[in-house]
This record gives sequence, C-alpha cells and structure tokens, in this order.
Amino acid sequence: MLYEYKTILNPVENILIKEKGSKFIGFAFPVNNETELKSALEKIRSEHPKATHHCYAFRMGLNGENYRANDDGEPSGSAGLPIYNQLLAHEITNVLVISVRYYGGTKLGVSGLVKTYKESAKITLEEAEIITKELETEVKITFNFDQQNLIFTLLSKFDAKIISFETLENCEIKASLKLSEKENISEKLSEMQYVTFNFFD
Repeated sequence: MLYEYKTILNPVENILIKEKGSKFIGFAFPVNNETELKSALEKIRSEHPKATHHCYAFRMGLNGENYRANDDGEPSGSAGLPIYNQLLAHEITNVLVISVRYYGGTKLGVSGLVKTYKESAKITLEEAEIITKELETEVKITFNFDQQNLIFTLLSKFDAKIISFETLENCEIKASLKLSEKENISEKLSEMQYVTFNFFD
C-alpha cells in the first residue's frame, strides 16, 4: 500500500518564456481538492483577462487518478497534454500547472506549440520545491481518566499529533498520525481494557 506521495510545497508564479513574439507565463499550485483547483484557475483568469489562452493540466489523488489536460482553444493535444506530461515526468500529484499565452502575431504550428508549452511547464516545475508527503489518518480514542498517561505515552511513541482532548465522564482524544502506523497503534489500543477507538481516513 502507498503511504506517501510527491507534490510541490508552495505555488510558483510568473515564470516567463517568449517564443516568436508570444509570451508564455507559467504557474504551478499545490491543490488538494476541486475547490482549491477552481480558485487557482479563477485567480489566474482574473489576473490575465486579456490573455489569448489559459491552458492547464492537473493531477490529483495518490496515484494521480484524477487528472485533466485542457487546451483552452489551442489545437487539440498541443497544450494541455505537454503540460500534463511534465507532471508525470516529475512524478508529482495534487498539482495544477497553468500556462498563460499572450499571442504575439506569429503562428507557432502544432509542433511549435507542443515544444513551447512543454518548456513552459518544465521550467515552472523546476522552480518548485518538490516534497514527499506522508498520508495521515485521524483516530478518536475514548478511555478512563486514570489511563491518561498510558494513552499519551502511546500517542507520542507513534508521533501522533493531538487535535483535541476532552475530559467528561470518560476522556476523549482526537489525534492524527501517519497512515503507515495505523495497524501498529490499533494493535496496542486493542490490548488495553476500557479503551474504544475508531479511525477516520
């Protein structure tokens, strides 16, 4: 099972290349869901309303299973696909790359467009800091008041981060930890008396 994926740390903006009078401006954004994706696209469209094309590609999901390549009016396969192929080449996911084109009066032809959009995406991603992220899961644990030390010790052993802690009749903790540790911590918690827990992936 996969427990980690590669993505980019921060957005990269305004990476400019010129080809026969046309300007291509590259952007890359880390995106985790459709909402973040749409707001990044809207941001660039509103910043460049006079651009001739806003071509883009994205990959989302652990295996990049949610993806799209958009030519935005350029000849089919000449823009979105070369951008998408750079996401594959860098083996990254949860990333959106946009290449904004201002037409300069000279047609580049399909092969010229493929080459330039590829180059725009490539140099934009070369500016990005690529990081490896570990998948996390959340767990809710309910236990008796006198078991606090035991539970806290266990959570710190597995590098879990406490999200919330409540003490009513019983104690209840919410914590996040690496998905790769889920089975190990489940095993330990199952051995404890008066302890109930469930995970939220």
